[in-house]
Amino acid sequence: MSSRPHAKKTSAKSSTKAIADTAASTGQPLANYAAWRRVGQQVFMSGVIAVDPAAGRVVQRYDELPPEARAELRTLGFDTGQLSVDVFEAPIVAQSWFVLSRIRALAQEAGGDMADVVRLVQYFRDLRHYPAYNRVRGLFFAQPVVSTVVEVSRMLPTDEVLVEVEATLVLPGR
Repeated sequence: MSSRPHAKKTSAKSSTKAIADTAASTGQPLANYAAWRRVGQQVFMSGVIAVDPAAGRVVQRYDELPPEARAELRTLGFDTGQLSVDVFEAPIVAQSWFVLSRIRALAQEAGGDMADVVRLVQYFRDLRHYPAYNRVRGLFFAQPVVSTVVEVSRMLPTDEVLVEVEATLVLPGR
């Protein structure tokens, strides 16, 4: 069970403004914590959510992703162009890709890459989202990693956040 604090109920409009006010211009975490910390050969990442700091909002749609991401997702059968399908899948699939892409960028910032990721802890608002997330995760990892999956009732900063992922890397000899 996660010990994550519960978010205060807010409207999507006010939560989007709060995200914009705290992270949009800086791209920094939404509170006073490090995005990652290296201890010896290990790198510990804080939980990563799909907040686009440039747009100041939680990613919800395929068109909020780069074209190369959309092309990758189409190879998995996502981003079909059919509103009746995409409207249900897009939020979790887009957030999954965004979060894993951010983990890749943070791993590179720390001097590593996705092959150095040894452990993921994945928090979901609804475990029924896990299969879609797992398919997206396959785009980022050639080998399976140690993995924990947990369902939680809420996540900060808004109820629009469907998945949060923590990663641990080991950078041998670096």
